[in-house]
Amino acid sequence: MTSVLPPRTDAGTPAAFTDRHIGIGPDAQAHMLEVVGYDSVEALVETAVPASIHVQPRATSSIPTAATEAEALAELRELASANRSARPMIGLGYYDTFTPSVIARNVLENPSWYTAYTPYQPEISQGRLEALINFQTMVTDLTGLATANASMLDESTAVVEGMLVARRASKAKTDVFLVDVDSLPQTKALLHHRAAAVGIEIVETSFEGEIPAAFGAFVQYPGATGRIWDFSAVAETVHANGGLVVAAADLLALTLLRSPGSLGADVAVGTTQRFGVPLGFGGPHAGYMAVRAGLERQLPGRLVGVSQDAVGAPAYRLSLQTREQHIRREKATSNICTAQVLLAVMAAMYAVYHGPDGLRAIATRVARKADALASALRSYDLTLASDAFFDTVRVHVPGRAQDVVDRARERGYQLLWVDDATVGVSVDETTTDADLSAILDAFGFASEELSEGEALRGVEEALHRDDEYLTHPVFHSHRSETAMMRYLKTLADRDYALDRGMIPLGSCTMKLNAATEMAAVSWPEFSRVHPFAPEADVHGYLEMIEQLERWLAEVTGYDAVSLQPNAGSQGELAGLLAIRGYHLANGDTARTVCLIPSSAHGTNAASAILAGMKVVVVACDEAGNVDLGDLRAKIAQHAAELSALMITYPSTHGVYEHDVLEITQAVHDAGGQVYVDGANLNALLGFARFGDLGGDVSHLNLHKTFAIPHGGGGPGVGPVAAKAHLAPFLPSHPFSQRAEHAGGTFDGGPVSAAPHGSAGILPISWAYVRMMGAEGLRQATAAAVLSANYIATRLREHYPVLYAGEGGLVAHECILDLRPLKEQTGVTVDDVAKRLIDYGFHAPTMSFPVAGTLMVEPTESEDLAELDRFVDAMIAIKQEALAVAAGEWPADDNPLVNAPHTAETVVVGEWEHPYSRETAVYPVRSLIRGKYWPPVRRIDQAYGDRNLVCSCPPPEAFA
Repeated sequence: MTSVLPPRTDAGTPAAFTDRHIGIGPDAQAHMLEVVGYDSVEALVETAVPASIHVQPRATSSIPTAATEAEALAELRELASANRSARPMIGLGYYDTFTPSVIARNVLENPSWYTAYTPYQPEISQGRLEALINFQTMVTDLTGLATANASMLDESTAVVEGMLVARRASKAKTDVFLVDVDSLPQTKALLHHRAAAVGIEIVETSFEGEIPAAFGAFVQYPGATGRIWDFSAVAETVHANGGLVVAAADLLALTLLRSPGSLGADVAVGTTQRFGVPLGFGGPHAGYMAVRAGLERQLPGRLVGVSQDAVGAPAYRLSLQTREQHIRREKATSNICTAQVLLAVMAAMYAVYHGPDGLRAIATRVARKADALASALRSYDLTLASDAFFDTVRVHVPGRAQDVVDRARERGYQLLWVDDATVGVSVDETTTDADLSAILDAFGFASEELSEGEALRGVEEALHRDDEYLTHPVFHSHRSETAMMRYLKTLADRDYALDRGMIPLGSCTMKLNAATEMAAVSWPEFSRVHPFAPEADVHGYLEMIEQLERWLAEVTGYDAVSLQPNAGSQGELAGLLAIRGYHLANGDTARTVCLIPSSAHGTNAASAILAGMKVVVVACDEAGNVDLGDLRAKIAQHAAELSALMITYPSTHGVYEHDVLEITQAVHDAGGQVYVDGANLNALLGFARFGDLGGDVSHLNLHKTFAIPHGGGGPGVGPVAAKAHLAPFLPSHPFSQRAEHAGGTFDGGPVSAAPHGSAGILPISWAYVRMMGAEGLRQATAAAVLSANYIATRLREHYPVLYAGEGGLVAHECILDLRPLKEQTGVTVDDVAKRLIDYGFHAPTMSFPVAGTLMVEPTESEDLAELDRFVDAMIAIKQEALAVAAGEWPADDNPLVNAPHTAETVVVGEWEHPYSRETAVYPVRSLIRGKYWPPVRRIDQAYGDRNLVCSCPPPEAFA
C-alpha cells in the first residue's frame, strides 16, 4: 500500500491543494506516529478501522484527479458561464437585492465571521451574539410581536415550524390546519408533505364564508399573487375557536404595512433574504420566526438573550437551552438545532446600515415602481389579479402567458408563468425604469416613459403602517461606511473563530474552509440566480449539482443523492421520510418503530418523531458500542412494527464499532431499514462507505466533512444519500428544473423551500472534492485519525480517554473524562472549558455525549504546533487543578473558577486574588504578544433564563 499521507511538494513546485489543506507534514507525521506507537499511518488506520468494512481505493472513479487551485477556479468559471445572466422578476419569496459592499467584504467574505462556530461558549462569541440580538430586534419590531429567534432555515420550513407551534399551544380538539390558498406554492407543498407524517390535516381555504374549527390558520401577507388584505377578522374567528394564527410576512413590505402582530397573528414567519442576502439559487438565507408573549418557550431553534457576567456586566448568551434538540431528544418539539447565523448577521447589518428611514425609502421605491408598471398595463386594458399589492402584480393575458414570458426572456428577464392566462411580475430594489420599459415591451406595448407610481395606491388606508420601528440607537448610529466598517470589526474582534486558532469541537469537524473554495460564492453567475429560474438559464448550476451528487454517491456507497436538505437535521428528516414512504408503498403501514442507540445525536430522535415514528432506545455497553443483546431483544419485541434503526458510524463515542455489519444485518432480517448518521464521515471517507456497512440511507454534513463553513452556527447543508430502492422517495420539489437525477427520479415531498436547498454554497464542496481528489479525501481522513490519536495518547495519563476501540485507538475524536478530576479537585468541566479561553483556545464539545466530559476533534487541518499547544494547555490546566486540591489556592478563588479573565480584570482596581495577574492572563509566555482577550467574564446562564431579555438592551445598560 502506498503512503496514506502525501509527501510535501518539492521546493520550487506549486504546492498541491492537499498539502495546503492537511496540516501535518512528513516530519510531523513521523513524530506523531512515534508517540502513538505505530510504524506507519497505514498500520494505524488499518488497526482502527475494522478490516471487515475496509475498501481499497478504486481503480476508476467518477472523481477526477485532483485539480490545482487555479484549475478548479477555471472549471468553476466555465460552469458559472453556463448560467445565463438574467434579471429575475419571478418573486415567490425570492428577490434580487443589493448587498452593501461593506457587508459583503466584512461579513460574507470575512473568515472572522464565516469560520466561527455556534456560540455555545458565549464569553468568546459576544460579537456574533450582539449581531443576532440586532436580528431578533429587527424581526420583533417589524412583525409587531414580542420575541423572535435567531433565525430559521428558510421561509417554508419556518411556516411548518409555525404550524407545529400552533398545534402545541392550541386548545382546539382537532387536527385541522387551515392554509391560505394564496400561499407560496413551495410552502404549500412542504406543508402537505410534513403534515402527513405527523397526522395533521391540511385544509386550503380562501377564508371567505364560514371558517371551520382548526388548531391553527396560516395566512400569506402579502399573498403569492401580491394581494394585500386585512386578515384581522379571520384571526378573531380562529382565536374564538381556540386556534392560533401564523402569518408569513415580507419584512420589506412591513416597513410600509401594518404589522402581522397588530392584525392578530400569534406567530410571524418569513425570510430575510431581500435584506442584502444574495439569491444563490435558493440559499442559504435566514428565515425568521417571531411569537406573541407567552409563546417564548415554544420557539424552535436558537434564541439569544441578555444575561450578566460574574461582575454583573451585561452579556449575551443562548437562552432557554433546555429547548436544544440535542438535549430533549425524543421529547423534542422540533429537530432544528441550528440557525442561519451568517445570513442572519448579513440581514441584520443591512437593517443597521440603512436604518428605518433607509428601509422605508427602499420599500417606497419598490412599491412605486410596481404601481407604475401596473398603471401602464391597466392603460392597455389588461386586468390585474389584485389592485392591492406591494411589489408583485399578476397580469391576465388570456392565451398569451407563454409568449409574454418568452419575449421577456429574450430581453434578459425572467417572469413567472402562472398558467396559460396569467403572468407574474415582481419588482425589487434593483429594478430600474429601463427594466419596467423592457417588461412592457415583452407584453407587446410601447416602452414609453412610465408615469410616477404611488406606493400602496390600492391598499386600504387602515393597513398603512403608522407606528415606529427600529428605534434602538444601533439602527441609527452606523450610516457612514467608516462607522459600519468599524462596528463590524469591533464585533468580529470580540469573537474567537478558526482564523484565531484551533476549535477542537468533537462531533463538529471545524476544519479549514479554504479561500479558493469560498471564491465562487460571491460570483454573480452563482449568487444572483433565482431558484425557480428556467432550466435553460441554469445549466451551469445543474451540471455542478449533478457532478457533486455523483461524487458524493461514490464516496458513500449509495446510488442516489439529493442536495435539497439545507441542514443536517433536515437531511435526517428527509432520510426517515424516505423510509416512511418506502414502507407505505409496500403496504407496511404498521412499521413505525425507530430504534436509536442511547449514544446517538439528539436530533436523531427528534427527526424520527417528526417523521411519524415511535422512538425505542437501544442501550450501549461500557465500551460505548451498541449493546447487541439489547438490540436483538428490541428487534424481537418490535419485529412486526420495526421501521428503522438510526446509528452513527463511527459511533457518537468516537470509536469504530466492529459489530456494525452484524447490527445492520439483524435490522434487515427483521424487515427494517438502516439509517446511518453521516455526522462522523470525516473519520471514514476513503476507507469505508456507509452503503457497504448495510446503510440504506444517510445524511451528510457538507458543513463538516466537505468544508462548508459553519458561519457562527449556520449555514449548513445536509444532503441525503440512499440506495436505489429508497431513491424514489427522496425529496422532490414543485419548481425543480429537472425530474431526473444522477440516481434516478425523486418523487418524495420537499424538505426545503428551494429545489436544491442552499445551492449558493455548493461551489465550496464542489471545489473541495475537485481539489482533493479521491486520494486526497482519503489522506484527510488518515490525518484526522492520526491527529485524534496523537492527542488521546499524549493526554491519556492526565485525563482518562473514556472510549477506545481496537488497540486502544479512537476514531477522529476522543472523549476526555473530567469526572475523576472533579472528584479529586472540585474543578468542573465548565472550569476547564472557561480556563482554556485564557490559554487562547475554544473549548472542545462539553458534556456530549457524556456529562462531565470534553470531546476533542482536532481535524486534519491543524499542524503539529497547534496540536501540541492544545495538549500543553490541557496538561497545565490539570496541574492548576491539582494545585487547588493541594490547598495552594482556595477552591472558591483560583484561576479556574474565575476564568475567563478579561483585560479589565487585571488592570482595574486592586488585585486581591491568591494567584498573580500573570498566572491569570498569561499562563504560558507565548500568549504575551498574541493573546485573545475575552470581552466579558464568565456568564451567569441561569440569570438569563430567569430574566428573559431577547432584544437589544438600552445603551445605558453598558454604561
